[in-house]
Amino acid sequence: MSNTLVFDFTVDKAAKTVNITREFDAELSLVWDAFTKAELLDQWLPPHPMTAKTKYQDFKVGGKRFYAMISPDGGERWAIQEYTSITPKTNFKMYNAFADKDENPELPGSEWDHTFSEQNGTTKVTISIYNESLERMERILDGFTKGMKMSLNNLENLLATLSGK
Repeated sequence: MSNTLVFDFTVDKAAKTVNITREFDAELSLVWDAFTKAELLDQWLPPHPMTAKTKYQDFKVGGKRFYAMISPDGGERWAIQEYTSITPKTNFKMYNAFADKDENPELPGSEWDHTFSEQNGTTKVTISIYNESLERMERILDGFTKGMKMSLNNLENLLATLSGK
């Protein structure tokens, strides 16, 4: 793993947007799979010591992923994602909202736009997250920032294991 890999995390409260750029020392197809396949997402997305379980995922336009982050004491925090656009191995967009265990969304939510590119075996992922509510964004921002940074570091470690680097 190289120390020169980009990791940029910026918050634009005026635009209600979080922008993340992260490079990984892994091929595009592997990084794409890590973001789009439940069995891989569940391995890296939860910040430790949490775990994740996907109840179902249908990665297609109009399809959904329903999953929970589980705390060490067994508490579950559910979320539902609906895929709104998919260009294989290049970009996907989704609408994300917290939900209860019965899949009832807690609105407002956020719109996520993931873009993937590869150069010389390094894959860059750019994520733009637009929050429908500034109040919601401010309420979750501190925990989200810490958790997302941990999650992306988890992903870096998983990719190194999967690619044998």
